[in-house]
Amino acid sequence: MALTLMKGSEAIAEAAIRAGARFFFGYPITPQTEIPEYMSARMPEIGGCFLQAESEVAAINMVYGAAGTGMRVITSSSSPGVSLKQEGISYIAGAQLPCVILNVMRGGPGLGNIQASQGDYFQATKGGGNGDYHLLTYAPSSIQEVVDTMMFAYEKAEKYRIPVLFLLDGIIAQMMEPVEMPEMVEYKPTKEAKPWAAMGWKPGDDPAKRAVINSMYISTEELTDHTNVLQACYREIEKNEVMFENYRTEDAEIVLTAFGTVSRVARSAVDELREEGYKVGLFRPITVWPFPYDELKKAVNQPQVKAVLDIEVNEGQMLEDVNLAVSGARPVEFLGHCGSLFPTTEEVKARILAMLKEGK
Repeated sequence: MALTLMKGSEAIAEAAIRAGARFFFGYPITPQTEIPEYMSARMPEIGGCFLQAESEVAAINMVYGAAGTGMRVITSSSSPGVSLKQEGISYIAGAQLPCVILNVMRGGPGLGNIQASQGDYFQATKGGGNGDYHLLTYAPSSIQEVVDTMMFAYEKAEKYRIPVLFLLDGIIAQMMEPVEMPEMVEYKPTKEAKPWAAMGWKPGDDPAKRAVINSMYISTEELTDHTNVLQACYREIEKNEVMFENYRTEDAEIVLTAFGTVSRVARSAVDELREEGYKVGLFRPITVWPFPYDELKKAVNQPQVKAVLDIEVNEGQMLEDVNLAVSGARPVEFLGHCGSLFPTTEEVKARILAMLKEGK
């Protein structure tokens, strides 16, 4: 397939359409507004539905309804908008409905700014709404990786009946890169494939086959049974769906950890220091839930590894998971900024050289 130069927002929207999404509900907010803008033009062309809701709260509840019919549905927003969606996301998780949610992170807290950030890691991985639930959460580092991941995101969502979240940032949405777009998936839900979906029932049909979409269980025993089913599902996802990248860690003395766009800064620092003779590597989680604890532990528990440097554009949110994985086996340091100030390659290199000089 030929490469096409595309803006991130437009490539992501087109990838969702090609993965079978036919319903989009959302509300404009920078820096992801080009996603609904693109959807508003494309969905009518393919017989899909684009609807700009009156609010983020309305949009996520429309997702709930469409997902309940078995259709492939998507919504997108940016940090404050995703915060408004949290009640609906918890309902969708509780009702075991598959869908795709895009969070194009911007600086915060509050309204913050409209620049890129990674400040929503806790919200995404620790649960932004009420109750014991998780979202299968991907944190791609390039437009192409978002496109490639989108092509199996709905399959994972439907396999586990779980919402899938893409934890992106404003840089991925706003920059342009050459991408290879996949072929269109012709998707149509069937009652056989999705017996839980509300696809139509009338009096006289088998009552046992009537689909009821629900996240409310008044009885303590019923809710306990339901949440046990959810937890069993999450354990299966932790076992089977972890994704990560080990980059030049096999002989590294310093292992960097980073996710999303900032991992590209870390990779550049690794390559430049390698040219100068320093042994540095990068461990990049692709799924931030489930987090690749065992795989990171294995990467840093090599005898030559002296220390770990975690790099983020927040106050050290993934750092907690990094520390859990490393479990004190190696010193862990942090380099990051709040707001939307990205570390530079030179800043990362200087920190690594200082650590090596100190003998860490």
